[in-house]
Amino acid sequence: MTDFPTEPPRQRLRVLAAMSGGVDSAVAAARAAEAGHDVTGVHLALSANPQSFRTGARGCCTLEDSRDARRAADVIGIPFYVWDLADRFREDVVDDFVAEYAAGRTPNPCLRCNEKIKFAALLDKALALGFDAVCTGHYAAVRTAPDGSRELHRSGDAAKDQSYVLGVLDQQQLAHAMFPLGDTAATKDEIRAEAERRGLTVARKPDSHDICFIADGDTQGFLAQRLGTREGDIVDESGAVVGTHTGAYGFTVGQRKGLRLGVPADDGKPRYVLDISPVDNTVTVGPAEALDVTALTAIRPRWCGTPPAGPAAYTAQLRAHGEEAPATAELLDGTLHVSLGRPMRGIAPGQAVVLYDGTRVVGSATIAATDRDRERRRDRPAPAGAGRTA
Repeated sequence: MTDFPTEPPRQRLRVLAAMSGGVDSAVAAARAAEAGHDVTGVHLALSANPQSFRTGARGCCTLEDSRDARRAADVIGIPFYVWDLADRFREDVVDDFVAEYAAGRTPNPCLRCNEKIKFAALLDKALALGFDAVCTGHYAAVRTAPDGSRELHRSGDAAKDQSYVLGVLDQQQLAHAMFPLGDTAATKDEIRAEAERRGLTVARKPDSHDICFIADGDTQGFLAQRLGTREGDIVDESGAVVGTHTGAYGFTVGQRKGLRLGVPADDGKPRYVLDISPVDNTVTVGPAEALDVTALTAIRPRWCGTPPAGPAAYTAQLRAHGEEAPATAELLDGTLHVSLGRPMRGIAPGQAVVLYDGTRVVGSATIAATDRDRERRRDRPAPAGAGRTA
């Protein structure tokens, strides 16, 4: 497979371009076609009832998005189809999202969508139909190593880099992945300008920021509809009740706003969510410094290449738009143990830790516990799948 977009392809490939209806995927499809590949566009219908999603939603589940994708395909001059993956999306992404929150964890639905939908369900179907690769508008780079293996690297535009949410891709998936935007240092403004030059009407369409399947952006309301309400206590580190809530699932570790505490802190400083216990429906709050994490364990690791052998030095990214921290990581009996070179805050079970060697993505795993979690609440139930590898 060739790298994009600087050289003509060494061979002409059959490429399935996933077109969300946004500017990035449209330009990616256009670049793949311009490079000489046989490109077919496909829009994934991920909602069983797309009319329920708001018009103008900055997601990828609306009828508007489907129509925008079709118009872009017409301008590019490629065939276009809509594939219904709503049932698979509901099971693998939406239901997983709800179950993780119910268990007191904080999932990343975009990461799960890339793993289960775009590079599992979609790629499997594409290969079965004779396509050679799936093309998306992600800002990341796939490069060929000297030994012929495929490597995932950060995008040339650090501000738009999306390699974190692609860290779940394995070697087989990378061998059939194409990211035409990732090997360039073009900024988002330059991509929009390119879209205008190509006559793509999505050139000025807003970026997607919301969780695409939550119509009004109200995550807590979405979860309440599915999990119901259940009153519980908000306590401080001593166990004293300082407030109440209607569902522990409505909080995330590191949260400061919306706590509505009835008892002020002794020192007058803000308090943050430190822990969420679904067992007794209790939320624990405390000072910012109590959020510091220096080590963590993670389960279900997925490697972009060969798994690391023995402890090794990397950098670790713990949130989609978070900073990197120096780290030492070691894989023991299927569980990843990571020691951070400096304290990091707002790290919650359910989030992903992605390891990097320079710009190269080494792999990803789901955070199961941090040192702070083990010290503060030893009765937390083990995450489903603990100790298993992908």
